[in-house]
Amino acid sequence: MLELELIPFSEFKRIRASSIEETTRLALIADMCRANAPMAVKKAGSGHLGSSFSAMDIVVFLYYKEMNTIRLGLDHPDRDIYFSSKGHDVPGLYSVLYSLGILPQEKILRLRRLGGLDGHPDVKIPGIEANSGSLGMGISKARGMAFAKRLRDSRGHVFVLTGDGELQEGQIWESLQTTAHQKINNIHAIVDFNKIQTDKSIKEILDLGDLEKKFAVFGWHVERCNGHDFFALDNVFKKFGEITDKPKVLIADTIKGKGVSFMEGPIALKDGEGFYRWHAGAPDDDSFEAGHAELIKKINKRLNALGLETISPEIIEKREKHRARLKDIAEKVVNAFGEALVELGGKRKDIVVLDADLAADCGLRPFEKAFPERFVENGIAEQDMVSMAGGLALQGLLPIVNSFGVFLASRANEQIYTNASEETKIIYVCHYAGLIPAGPGKSHQSLRDISLFGALPNCVIIEPCNAIETKKALEWCVNEAKENCMMRLAISPSPRTIQLPDSYKFIVGKGAVLKDGKDAVIFAYGPVMLNEALTAAEILEKERFFLKVVNMPWINKVDVGWFEEVVGGIDKIFVIDNHSPYGGLGDCLLNAIISSNNLQKKRFQKLAIDDYPACGTPQEVLRYHKLDGESLAGRILENFI
Repeated sequence: MLELELIPFSEFKRIRASSIEETTRLALIADMCRANAPMAVKKAGSGHLGSSFSAMDIVVFLYYKEMNTIRLGLDHPDRDIYFSSKGHDVPGLYSVLYSLGILPQEKILRLRRLGGLDGHPDVKIPGIEANSGSLGMGISKARGMAFAKRLRDSRGHVFVLTGDGELQEGQIWESLQTTAHQKINNIHAIVDFNKIQTDKSIKEILDLGDLEKKFAVFGWHVERCNGHDFFALDNVFKKFGEITDKPKVLIADTIKGKGVSFMEGPIALKDGEGFYRWHAGAPDDDSFEAGHAELIKKINKRLNALGLETISPEIIEKREKHRARLKDIAEKVVNAFGEALVELGGKRKDIVVLDADLAADCGLRPFEKAFPERFVENGIAEQDMVSMAGGLALQGLLPIVNSFGVFLASRANEQIYTNASEETKIIYVCHYAGLIPAGPGKSHQSLRDISLFGALPNCVIIEPCNAIETKKALEWCVNEAKENCMMRLAISPSPRTIQLPDSYKFIVGKGAVLKDGKDAVIFAYGPVMLNEALTAAEILEKERFFLKVVNMPWINKVDVGWFEEVVGGIDKIFVIDNHSPYGGLGDCLLNAIISSNNLQKKRFQKLAIDDYPACGTPQEVLRYHKLDGESLAGRILENFI
């Protein structure tokens, strides 16, 4: 039986009130917070532990020693402000806020759940000062906070933590020079320099060079120390207190996964043959149990040496333990994409694949291994990557550009527009598309990408529903398309594999009927929403209401004749967009209805995400937005009452 344990707030109060020497007390509290973070992540089923652990000692030092925030209160105008620019280290921050009594126990137990704690920082949560998770913005935002303090004659400093890989984002360097030029000197930037990115070392992805010289050239006062040494941290911030004419930056040398031996960077990279496996995701049962036991043993050993009682964790949950990882047999379109990419790469020597430090998530490792000379790792720098793709295309090559859709479509939008205006051909692949998975929160849920790409007059947008259609879509984009293409790929599998008709052909502007019906027709795309549409049809069938379900992968292209034929004599048309209501398939089909004499009198309704997306489990969030099968069935019936 696997037991999930939480070190309660009362134990933190006990340690805080003790007469333990300060650096020893801080180290104890940090490890206690480390023990709570994986419990929350394990309960949630996902989260980021590697960088939560590398930053933990810094965050504990700031809140418990350096900042006045707790003493003055979270609403005091003179309080110090801390936030993480990278944001995915938030399980560690939540653990610290819980240890201080800012977050209640019921919240820490609801990480990545609806109404609980978001997977990336969100200002609606007590103690969170800024939304983050989209990289590169932190120092700019900190400058705004610091400027506001100066303008209002408020005291206090702004502390912002950045990731080391995050320093590959161009906005970071814009913010550095502007902060120094504007003489905004009440900022402390801290680099969590753990030297590992998503799953590889920084030196392999994009080496940062001499950071101390770089920051100094941009006009910042620079210090460097061991980010796990509380005495060294204290010395650095005492020095910072003497510097009043420059913004300050600490390059904190840290270890990713610090505190759990097999998660610590050098060991984990060696065990993973160059790949780091603890960046994201919940640890398997055996690893969780071993890591938790290691931390508890270390904490109690220190307490015994100090003559204090050992800690008494609370058992939060018991569950059956899986001795080995269950084999994932669910179909994932990204795997089919990776296979098709290798196959096409063997036939087309002009294909160049570009990545922004997400090669594993985007299914690119097979291509990287097969054709390393045609794989370009750009690091966390989407704008640079897209403009490089533009140069490749101008020289007659075929770039296939990959990143999470929420970052690629929006962050590099101007570069994408410029490339398109040159009338070359580039294939953009927006991974992690749509509402699900919703655990990471709104910073990672891509609900604007269709409208951003759809504004280009020479871009075709496609979202395939299964592995077969994914391969067909990529083959079409590579071999047949004349213009730019954008493919949306869901990162999570559907609860079912979407079955296409045996006779299905991938033809521009045409989809496929997945389930016949006569009372209403619903159009959808992608594995997530098609599953919900089919579920709705199955529910409605029990009520003797027959819903036709149509897969329509061409989001901004429709063959009006085919559309008319599929709708036929059905009077009510629904369309689900895994997107905002603007610019998606709903708008495309609405335009087709307006242009068709046969369709203009039909009743039409768009169903989409019309608010900022919620954070939680897939079913929680689909239900919240009334896009789960049961809610869809109810909404459809309402139109016939």
